Amino acid sequence: MKHFITFLLIGFILTTLINCSKEQSKPNSSTIEEIPFAIVIHGGAGTIKKEFISPEKEKEITNKLQEALDAGYAVLKKGGASLDAVQAAINVMENSPLFNAGKGAVFNSAGKNEMDASIMDGKTLNAGAVAGVQNIKNPINVARLVMDSIKHVMLSGKGAELFAKKYGVEFEEDAYFYNERRWNSLIKMKEKNGEKIQIKSTKNLSTNYVDEHKFGTVGAVAMDKNGNIAAATSTGGMTNKKFNRIGDSPIIGAGTYANNTTCGISSTGTGEYFIRTLAAHETSSLIQYKGYSLKKALHEVIFNEIEPLGGDGGMIGLDKNGVVAWDFNTEGMYRGYKRSTGENVVKLYQE
Repeated sequence: MKHFITFLLIGFILTTLINCSKEQSKPNSSTIEEIPFAIVIHGGAGTIKKEFISPEKEKEITNKLQEALDAGYAVLKKGGASLDAVQAAINVMENSPLFNAGKGAVFNSAGKNEMDASIMDGKTLNAGAVAGVQNIKNPINVARLVMDSIKHVMLSGKGAELFAKKYGVEFEEDAYFYNERRWNSLIKMKEKNGEKIQIKSTKNLSTNYVDEHKFGTVGAVAMDKNGNIAAATSTGGMTNKKFNRIGDSPIIGAGTYANNTTCGISSTGTGEYFIRTLAAHETSSLIQYKGYSLKKALHEVIFNEIEPLGGDGGMIGLDKNGVVAWDFNTEGMYRGYKRSTGENVVKLYQE
């Protein structure tokens, strides 16, 4: 009888322990941690000095960056794809004259707006890009169509424009892209280079001229609730560019790169140096093969690979764990991020 009671007690204890273990292993909706979705953007890096930007203009730029962040974040919050989020954010900046993309694109040597854009899916490594296109309201939308609709990765010039028309993409007349500030930058640069000026500005140039040809490119990187990363970049290129020059923005691996196993990157700056170093892909490789953090990889590429060649600019990134980082070797970079943790940051100048 004594042994029987002991046996029952042991059985009761074991049953209790097993049940407790099962309860502890059950999912608890209040403690389950979702993938930390986030979006990070830039509006270009370069000669961005506080003394050159009025308080009113500073507020205008900050508000537009926040609007772009909010547009992309809204997509992510609803469970949308990171590709849709970066496209939404860039559309906001392309539609603003504050940035060197879309409506605010700088003028080339002939006084035309010539734009580039690219987008990449970190899950599939699919990508799309356009280069040297004119009169397209939102070049990033055409880059997305290239990625989604055909087997090619990059289309350029008139061919890209014909492709865009086939898919009903919105075009605008030259007047839509005209911006007095950008026009004056072109005139000023031609004067600086000693070039013959066949085009005239309707207003006097500001004595506080900002070297705007070096910044304004826009970009975005996002991670959605499924952990998928996407990156995208859009630009008007360099003021007074000649011979249909193409920079790094439409080049996958230089201006844009996304890979779910490492990170997503968007670049801005002197494109030739980002092309020569394959800056965006190089950042990913340092993470993949050397175990660098995103922050360390960005710093390595910008300061130890691009800068020694004479290049300047910056990059934004978001790694596979949802960590946001950026770095630049210029006097400022328009930038910001918004995360599911509640963090929301927008900055313009060097810290």
